[in-house]
Amino acid sequence: MKADKKKINRLLNTAKGQLNGISKMIEEDRYCIDISTQIMATQAILSKVNHEILRAHMNHCVKEAFEEGNGEEKVNEIIDILEKMYK
Repeated sequence: MKADKKKINRLLNTAKGQLNGISKMIEEDRYCIDISTQIMATQAILSKVNHEILRAHMNHCVKEAFEEGNGEEKVNEIIDILEKMYK
């Protein structure tokens, strides 16, 4: 993986903290909209992580595959993951 691991780990640690906070909010019977807001914030962070990983994949793995003459397989992988993301 060629993504910025420090940035990815920082974002993932933030998401972990938010997930723990969401669990605590549920235990404390907090207001549903507040819980939902925190869930969406966590999803946004995970989306950023995925974006960074896919960006690095395209900039390194896909580029490398094209240079080696087998880029079509990598393009198909990207298409498959995009289909999963938008289901």
